[in-house]
Amino acid sequence: MREPLNRGEGAPDHPFALLERCMLADRYRLLRDLRRLKPRPTTVDALPEALRTRLDRSLARFAECAASLPAPSFPEALPVSARRDEIAEAIRKHQVIIVGGETGSGKTTQLPKICLALGRGVGGLIGHTQPRRIAARATADRIAEELGSPLGQAVGYKIRFTDRLGPSSHIKLMTDGILLAETQGDPYLNAYDTLIIDEAHERSLNIDFLLGYLRNLLPKRPDLKIIVTSATLDAERFARHFADASGRPAPVIEVSGRLSSRLRR
Repeated sequence: MREPLNRGEGAPDHPFALLERCMLADRYRLLRDLRRLKPRPTTVDALPEALRTRLDRSLARFAECAASLPAPSFPEALPVSARRDEIAEAIRKHQVIIVGGETGSGKTTQLPKICLALGRGVGGLIGHTQPRRIAARATADRIAEELGSPLGQAVGYKIRFTDRLGPSSHIKLMTDGILLAETQGDPYLNAYDTLIIDEAHERSLNIDFLLGYLRNLLPKRPDLKIIVTSATLDAERFARHFADASGRPAPVIEVSGRLSSRLRR
Protein backbone atom coordinates (compact mmCIF):
# COMPACT_ATOMS: atom_id res chain seq x y z
CA MET A 1 0.00 0.00 0.00
CA ARG A 2 1.18 3.47 -0.82
CA GLU A 3 2.36 5.54 2.15
CA PRO A 4 -0.16 8.28 3.01
CA LEU A 5 0.61 11.95 2.94
CA ASN A 6 1.76 13.46 6.23
CA ARG A 7 -0.97 15.97 6.95
CA GLY A 8 0.25 17.20 10.31
CA GLU A 9 3.89 17.96 9.85
CA GLY A 10 4.87 21.51 10.67
CA ALA A 11 3.35 24.91 10.02
CA PRO A 12 1.02 25.66 7.07
CA ASP A 13 4.01 26.74 4.96
CA HIS A 14 6.04 23.63 5.85
CA PRO A 15 6.97 21.78 2.61
CA PHE A 16 5.07 18.67 3.71
CA ALA A 17 1.96 20.67 4.59
CA LEU A 18 2.07 22.43 1.22
CA LEU A 19 1.54 19.10 -0.54
CA GLU A 20 -2.17 19.34 0.26
CA ARG A 21 -2.31 22.33 -2.10
CA CYS A 22 -0.50 20.55 -4.94
CA MET A 23 -1.98 18.65 -7.86
CA LEU A 24 -2.77 15.02 -7.06
CA ALA A 25 -0.62 13.82 -9.94
CA ASP A 26 2.41 15.50 -8.30
CA ARG A 27 1.86 14.88 -4.59
CA TYR A 28 3.35 11.46 -4.07
CA ARG A 29 6.38 12.03 -6.26
CA LEU A 30 7.05 15.25 -4.36
CA LEU A 31 6.49 13.47 -1.05
CA ARG A 32 8.92 10.71 -2.03
CA ASP A 33 11.60 13.22 -2.99
CA LEU A 34 11.07 15.32 0.14
CA ARG A 35 11.49 12.30 2.39
CA ARG A 36 14.75 11.38 0.69
CA LEU A 37 16.33 14.64 1.79
CA LYS A 38 18.65 14.50 4.80
CA PRO A 39 18.14 16.42 6.98
CA ARG A 40 14.42 16.94 6.42
CA PRO A 41 13.76 20.50 5.20
CA THR A 42 11.49 22.71 7.29
CA THR A 43 11.13 25.61 4.83
CA VAL A 44 10.63 25.87 1.09
CA ASP A 45 13.80 27.94 0.79
CA ALA A 46 15.78 24.98 2.15
CA LEU A 47 14.75 22.77 -0.76
CA PRO A 48 17.08 22.01 -3.68
CA GLU A 49 16.29 24.36 -6.54
CA ALA A 50 14.89 21.69 -8.87
CA LEU A 51 12.55 20.32 -6.20
CA ARG A 52 11.47 23.82 -5.16
CA THR A 53 10.64 24.63 -8.78
CA ARG A 54 8.48 21.51 -9.11
CA LEU A 55 6.68 22.30 -5.85
CA ASP A 56 6.05 25.91 -6.84
CA ARG A 57 4.77 24.86 -10.27
CA SER A 58 2.30 22.39 -8.77
CA LEU A 59 1.12 24.91 -6.16
CA ALA A 60 0.54 27.48 -8.89
CA ARG A 61 -1.38 24.99 -11.02
CA PHE A 62 -3.59 24.02 -8.06
CA ALA A 63 -4.30 27.68 -7.28
CA GLU A 64 -5.15 28.34 -10.92
CA CYS A 65 -7.59 25.40 -11.00
CA ALA A 66 -9.21 26.53 -7.76
CA ALA A 67 -9.65 30.08 -9.08
CA SER A 68 -11.28 28.86 -12.30
CA LEU A 69 -13.72 26.45 -10.65
CA PRO A 70 -17.20 27.15 -12.08
CA ALA A 71 -20.13 27.96 -9.81
CA PRO A 72 -22.86 25.65 -11.15
CA SER A 73 -26.60 26.22 -11.08
CA PHE A 74 -29.14 23.41 -11.00
CA PRO A 75 -32.36 23.19 -13.04
CA GLU A 76 -35.09 22.85 -10.45
CA ALA A 77 -37.27 20.79 -12.81
CA LEU A 78 -34.90 17.81 -12.57
CA PRO A 79 -35.60 15.33 -9.75
CA VAL A 80 -31.92 14.96 -8.88
CA SER A 81 -31.60 18.72 -8.33
CA ALA A 82 -34.24 18.62 -5.63
CA ARG A 83 -32.06 16.20 -3.64
CA ARG A 84 -28.67 17.69 -4.37
CA ASP A 85 -28.00 18.62 -0.72
CA GLU A 86 -28.66 15.03 0.33
CA ILE A 87 -26.41 13.71 -2.42
CA ALA A 88 -23.67 16.21 -1.57
CA GLU A 89 -23.77 15.20 2.09
CA ALA A 90 -23.47 11.54 1.14
CA ILE A 91 -20.44 12.32 -1.04
CA ARG A 92 -18.80 14.21 1.85
CA LYS A 93 -19.32 11.34 4.30
CA HIS A 94 -18.61 8.32 2.11
CA GLN A 95 -15.88 7.30 -0.29
CA VAL A 96 -18.38 5.50 -2.52
CA ILE A 97 -22.07 6.16 -3.14
CA ILE A 98 -24.52 4.51 -5.51
CA VAL A 99 -27.15 6.62 -7.26
CA GLY A 100 -30.05 4.72 -8.77
CA GLY A 101 -32.92 6.12 -10.73
CA GLU A 102 -34.89 6.41 -13.89
CA THR A 103 -33.71 7.83 -17.19
CA GLY A 104 -34.48 11.54 -17.29
CA SER A 105 -33.94 12.20 -13.60
CA GLY A 106 -30.82 14.27 -14.39
CA LYS A 107 -28.18 12.02 -12.81
CA THR A 108 -25.78 12.17 -15.73
CA THR A 109 -25.61 15.95 -16.09
CA GLN A 110 -26.11 17.09 -12.49
CA LEU A 111 -23.86 14.73 -10.51
CA PRO A 112 -20.59 16.22 -11.84
CA LYS A 113 -21.97 19.69 -11.11
CA ILE A 114 -22.76 18.65 -7.53
CA CYS A 115 -19.14 17.52 -7.26
CA LEU A 116 -17.99 20.92 -8.57
CA ALA A 117 -20.11 22.66 -5.94
CA LEU A 118 -18.28 20.59 -3.30
CA GLY A 119 -14.95 21.94 -4.57
CA ARG A 120 -13.91 18.77 -6.32
CA GLY A 121 -12.19 18.89 -9.69
CA VAL A 122 -9.31 21.08 -8.44
CA GLY A 123 -6.42 18.85 -7.42
CA GLY A 124 -7.56 16.29 -9.97
CA LEU A 125 -10.27 15.87 -12.58
CA ILE A 126 -13.84 14.75 -12.09
CA GLY A 127 -13.78 11.75 -14.41
CA HIS A 128 -17.16 10.76 -15.82
CA THR A 129 -17.51 7.58 -17.87
CA GLN A 130 -20.14 6.68 -20.44
CA PRO A 131 -20.62 3.30 -22.13
CA ARG A 132 -20.57 4.81 -25.64
CA ARG A 133 -18.54 7.45 -27.45
CA ILE A 134 -21.56 9.40 -28.70
CA ALA A 135 -22.92 9.60 -25.15
CA ALA A 136 -19.59 10.87 -23.79
CA ARG A 137 -19.44 13.66 -26.35
CA ALA A 138 -23.12 14.62 -26.03
CA THR A 139 -22.92 14.70 -22.22
CA ALA A 140 -19.81 16.88 -22.34
CA ASP A 141 -21.62 19.28 -24.68
CA ARG A 142 -24.61 19.49 -22.38
CA ILE A 143 -22.69 20.02 -19.14
CA ALA A 144 -20.45 22.65 -20.78
CA GLU A 145 -23.54 24.46 -22.03
CA GLU A 146 -25.12 24.43 -18.56
CA LEU A 147 -21.91 25.82 -17.06
CA GLY A 148 -21.69 28.51 -19.73
CA SER A 149 -18.25 27.32 -20.77
CA PRO A 150 -17.02 26.46 -24.27
CA LEU A 151 -16.44 22.76 -24.76
CA GLY A 152 -12.81 21.95 -24.01
CA GLN A 153 -12.46 24.46 -21.19
CA ALA A 154 -14.23 23.65 -17.90
CA VAL A 155 -15.59 20.47 -19.47
CA GLY A 156 -13.83 18.27 -21.99
CA TYR A 157 -14.00 14.75 -23.30
CA LYS A 158 -11.72 12.00 -24.51
CA ILE A 159 -12.83 9.21 -26.78
CA ARG A 160 -11.02 7.02 -29.28
CA PHE A 161 -9.11 9.22 -31.76
CA THR A 162 -10.41 12.48 -30.17
CA ASP A 163 -9.19 14.45 -27.15
CA ARG A 164 -11.00 17.72 -26.37
CA LEU A 165 -9.59 18.28 -22.90
CA GLY A 166 -7.95 21.58 -22.00
CA PRO A 167 -5.48 22.61 -19.28
CA SER A 168 -8.30 24.38 -17.41
CA SER A 169 -10.72 21.43 -17.52
CA HIS A 170 -12.38 20.23 -14.32
CA ILE A 171 -14.71 17.57 -15.75
CA LYS A 172 -13.61 14.89 -18.19
CA LEU A 173 -16.13 12.75 -20.06
CA MET A 174 -14.81 9.53 -21.54
CA THR A 175 -15.76 5.97 -22.37
CA ASP A 176 -15.25 3.16 -19.87
CA GLY A 177 -12.56 1.78 -22.17
CA ILE A 178 -10.55 5.01 -22.05
CA LEU A 179 -10.46 5.03 -18.25
CA LEU A 180 -9.57 1.36 -18.14
CA ALA A 181 -6.70 1.97 -20.57
CA GLU A 182 -5.42 4.83 -18.39
CA THR A 183 -4.87 2.45 -15.48
CA GLN A 184 -1.86 1.10 -17.41
CA GLY A 185 0.04 4.39 -17.25
CA ASP A 186 -1.56 5.78 -14.07
CA PRO A 187 -2.32 2.76 -11.85
CA TYR A 188 -3.43 4.92 -8.91
CA LEU A 189 -5.54 7.14 -11.21
CA ASN A 190 -3.89 10.21 -9.70
CA ALA A 191 -5.27 12.36 -12.51
CA TYR A 192 -8.67 12.19 -10.79
CA ASP A 193 -10.10 13.25 -7.45
CA THR A 194 -13.58 11.93 -8.32
CA LEU A 195 -14.87 9.22 -10.64
CA ILE A 196 -18.46 8.86 -11.81
CA ILE A 197 -19.16 5.46 -13.38
CA ASP A 198 -22.40 6.12 -15.23
CA GLU A 199 -24.93 3.50 -16.44
CA ALA A 200 -23.07 0.75 -14.59
CA HIS A 201 -26.08 -1.58 -14.92
CA GLU A 202 -25.17 -2.10 -18.60
CA ARG A 203 -22.46 -4.44 -17.26
CA SER A 204 -20.06 -4.39 -20.20
CA LEU A 205 -16.75 -6.17 -19.83
CA ASN A 206 -15.03 -2.78 -19.43
CA ILE A 207 -17.41 -1.76 -16.63
CA ASP A 208 -16.94 -5.06 -14.81
CA PHE A 209 -13.15 -4.73 -14.98
CA LEU A 210 -13.34 -1.11 -13.82
CA LEU A 211 -15.55 -1.87 -10.83
CA GLY A 212 -13.21 -4.61 -9.69
CA TYR A 213 -10.16 -2.41 -10.20
CA LEU A 214 -11.69 0.51 -8.29
CA ARG A 215 -12.71 -1.65 -5.35
CA ASN A 216 -9.08 -2.72 -4.93
CA LEU A 217 -7.83 0.84 -5.44
CA LEU A 218 -9.99 2.46 -2.74
CA PRO A 219 -7.75 1.67 0.29
CA LYS A 220 -4.75 3.07 -1.59
CA ARG A 221 -6.57 6.27 -2.61
CA PRO A 222 -8.57 7.41 0.46
CA ASP A 223 -8.93 10.86 -1.12
CA LEU A 224 -10.71 9.43 -4.20
CA LYS A 225 -14.52 9.67 -4.36
CA ILE A 226 -16.47 7.22 -6.50
CA ILE A 227 -20.08 7.61 -7.63
CA VAL A 228 -21.74 4.72 -9.42
CA THR A 229 -25.05 5.29 -11.19
CA SER A 230 -27.34 2.45 -12.02
CA ALA A 231 -30.89 1.41 -12.77
CA THR A 232 -32.68 1.08 -9.44
CA LEU A 233 -32.97 -2.73 -9.57
CA ASP A 234 -29.19 -3.16 -9.74
CA ALA A 235 -28.23 -0.51 -7.18
CA GLU A 236 -28.12 -2.86 -4.19
CA ARG A 237 -25.76 -5.22 -6.04
CA PHE A 238 -23.27 -2.41 -6.57
CA ALA A 239 -23.68 -1.27 -2.97
CA ARG A 240 -22.63 -4.73 -1.77
CA HIS A 241 -19.72 -4.78 -4.22
CA PHE A 242 -18.35 -1.61 -2.60
CA ALA A 243 -19.01 -2.66 1.00
CA ASP A 244 -16.51 -1.25 3.51
CA ALA A 245 -14.10 -3.25 5.65
CA SER A 246 -16.85 -4.00 8.17
CA GLY A 247 -19.10 -5.39 5.45
CA ARG A 248 -21.48 -2.42 5.40
CA PRO A 249 -22.74 -1.72 1.86
CA ALA A 250 -22.13 1.64 0.21
CA PRO A 251 -25.08 4.01 0.67
CA VAL A 252 -27.70 4.04 -2.08
CA ILE A 253 -29.59 7.15 -3.15
CA GLU A 254 -32.63 6.45 -5.29
CA VAL A 255 -33.85 9.31 -7.47
CA SER A 256 -37.17 8.74 -9.20
CA GLY A 257 -38.70 10.56 -12.14
CA ARG A 258 -41.44 11.76 -9.83
CA LEU A 259 -39.29 14.28 -7.98
CA SER A 260 -38.63 12.09 -4.95
CA SER A 261 -35.60 10.39 -3.46
CA ARG A 262 -34.51 8.43 -0.44
CA LEU A 263 -31.17 7.50 1.08
CA ARG A 264 -30.67 4.00 2.46
CA ARG A 265 -27.81 3.43 4.86
